[in-house]
Amino acid sequence: MNKEQQNTVDEEMMEHAVPETGEQPEVQEDDLQSSSEEKVEDGLQAELESLKNEISEQQQRTLRVQADYDNFRRRTLKEKEELAKYASSKLITELLPVIDNFERALASSEENPEFESFSKGVSMIFRQLETVLNAEGLSAMNCVGQPFNPEFHQAIMQVESDEYEEGIVVEEVQKGFMLKDKVLRPAMVKVSM
Repeated sequence: MNKEQQNTVDEEMMEHAVPETGEQPEVQEDDLQSSSEEKVEDGLQAELESLKNEISEQQQRTLRVQADYDNFRRRTLKEKEELAKYASSKLITELLPVIDNFERALASSEENPEFESFSKGVSMIFRQLETVLNAEGLSAMNCVGQPFNPEFHQAIMQVESDEYEEGIVVEEVQKGFMLKDKVLRPAMVKVSM
């Protein structure tokens, strides 16, 4: 081979030769790129988990607020119904002494026959008042002969009794009244001992 041919072969080899360092720059860039992608992906996963937790917390808060609102709505509805049911209780409570006085007047008029027409008039007024109050749900308690119950009775005295056993209402001193299913005024009673 002559010198000219040798130079041409050397030039061709040089063009196709691999650098002597042995490093492959493209492969190194791929490694760097994949590790940075992994870091970004890990960061995104952490942020995604954080957002999922935050959404879950917000859903729990929303459910609690909704439950609180439902409870509030039910409670206020019940209070309204109870208020409507017992709206007349204040008026009726104030009328109870009037009923007591009517009963006393009727009892005293029975003893004196001269007041017969007066007694009939008072009796008619009393029955009319009783009818109106009964229509509103007022009812008198029957206590005599019943076991003493502090929810319905107010004991003012204990008496000895041969007729009743211990703890039984012997006498009613003042009538007790119920308004529908609620005690409006407990009965004042004497209880056997």
